[in-house]
Amino acid sequence: MKFFVDTAEVDAIAELNDYGLLDGVTTNPSLIAKSGRDFKEVIAEICALVEGPVSAEVASTEFDGMVAEGEHLAKIADNVVIKLPLTLDGLKACRHFTAKGIKTNVTLCFSANQALLAAKAGATFISPFIGRLDDLNIDGMELIEEIRAIYDNYGFETEILAASIRSANHVKDCAIAGADVATIPPAVIKGLANHALTDKGLAAFVKDWAATGQSIL
Repeated sequence: MKFFVDTAEVDAIAELNDYGLLDGVTTNPSLIAKSGRDFKEVIAEICALVEGPVSAEVASTEFDGMVAEGEHLAKIADNVVIKLPLTLDGLKACRHFTAKGIKTNVTLCFSANQALLAAKAGATFISPFIGRLDDLNIDGMELIEEIRAIYDNYGFETEILAASIRSANHVKDCAIAGADVATIPPAVIKGLANHALTDKGLAAFVKDWAATGQSIL
């Protein structure tokens, strides 16, 4: 499963990229607003830093506006992916960009039927929102499983990009369910390496090595 980081904080992206853990980045208007920086400037900086796909979301909700904004964003860098809402106009725009060879990420997906429409529109990625469904006491992971089954049934090439991930368990469950990608907050990605027994074992090794009085170098 590929890991995208869900943030617009360049320093956090650079840190994870240095660990070799990143396959791409997703941003949205809310994340850009939190950064307090110019939208296009941030996207350009991230694209220069990361080789993989970088999702940049349009602000318009109408087809013509989505196309105009998306084509402008696509010029920033070759690895820009145009992020579109899962509406009829968004699907129409998705088809437009797919025909032009521009990658798309159809976002705000909350049902298997929506995901089916996105795949038929040629979306590169579909972003089902797990955490927001869980907030409503709906099993978000069941949605991943349903989309995986539908896409496998018909050979759709659209990649399942699990979004709204809140915890390490979400990441694990997405991997088990067959999501192609998970877009994850920086703290959750780093937290995947943590385990109390790892810390305990390492502390014991360090203590035992110090007792030998030796040095490797």
